[in-house]
Amino acid sequence: MTAPFPFSAIVGQDEMKSALLMAAVDPSLGGVLVFGDRGTGKSTAVRALAGLLPKIVVVKGCRYNCDPEANGAMCPDCAAQTDATALKTQSVPIPVIDLPLGATEDRVVGALDLEKALVAGEKAFEPGLLARAHRGFLYIDEVNLLEDHLVDLLLDVAASGINVVEREGLSVRHLARFVLVGSGNPEEGELRPQLLDRFGLSVEVRSPHDLEDRVEVVRRRDAYDADPQAFAKSWRAKESRIRGRIKKARGLLSDVTTPDEAMAFASMLCLKLGVDGLRGELTLTRAARARAALAGRTETSRADVNAVAPTALRHRLRRDPLDEAGSTVRVERALAELADGSGIPAGV
Repeated sequence: MTAPFPFSAIVGQDEMKSALLMAAVDPSLGGVLVFGDRGTGKSTAVRALAGLLPKIVVVKGCRYNCDPEANGAMCPDCAAQTDATALKTQSVPIPVIDLPLGATEDRVVGALDLEKALVAGEKAFEPGLLARAHRGFLYIDEVNLLEDHLVDLLLDVAASGINVVEREGLSVRHLARFVLVGSGNPEEGELRPQLLDRFGLSVEVRSPHDLEDRVEVVRRRDAYDADPQAFAKSWRAKESRIRGRIKKARGLLSDVTTPDEAMAFASMLCLKLGVDGLRGELTLTRAARARAALAGRTETSRADVNAVAPTALRHRLRRDPLDEAGSTVRVERALAELADGSGIPAGV
């Protein structure tokens, strides 16, 4: 099996790597959307992240990645086992499942197991990609080209964390909680607003303009293609350090507090930008908390909110026909105005 390209070997693209690390530390952030030019390492970074994540404990043989500690939140097969005997467990890598653009609805949500139906005459459920992605990552390349009926399915499951299948006489419900990661090129079409809002973080990536960076990208990729195993081995120490940061941050996350000052600043920023709903504030504070945990701190600061604000808010802004500036510029401008006190919203 070919070793994945090391996460730490990706040149530049710091915002993308930071967003993926924050989502790995706190899956409740809602996932990451990576939009940008072709050939900028979007897919490479997502797949490289999988090699950094610690393994998860699942019920042995379970097709839904059931957590043996989640009493009352297991699939019917695992729930039946708990009534009779102790569950056998095993450690497995965190699943990173690709959702192809051409996937059928049955492939995504699951369907009748035709082999059992034809051979044994039994009605049995064959789990789909959503079941395999439970407790892991669901990755959609070119997410802006995803068919509308699949978008609708994802919206339902992302909101509830439960996949419900009613077809061919089957009635199945199972947990499907995953970190949604999407990538795409904005020149090929926009993402539906409903799905766009489901992503917690949004990243814009561009081709590097620095000559040294471009040369280094080519050099590293060339070395990887020549001998993937040797290249991965040469980056093992740096990968181990990042893996340790993630593990430490996950353990620290529940102890990280957000002072009222930082929370008020997050709300002022969302008011200033006219962000609809409260999902912006929630994501902003959670992202700031994850950033603090990655830095080994137990308290978020206004600097954390500043740092993650473009990533958490740029895709939540309404279009302003009188303002031709991009969403990232608008967020940065609002941060600057709040910093000097000139842009504090009325009533605050």
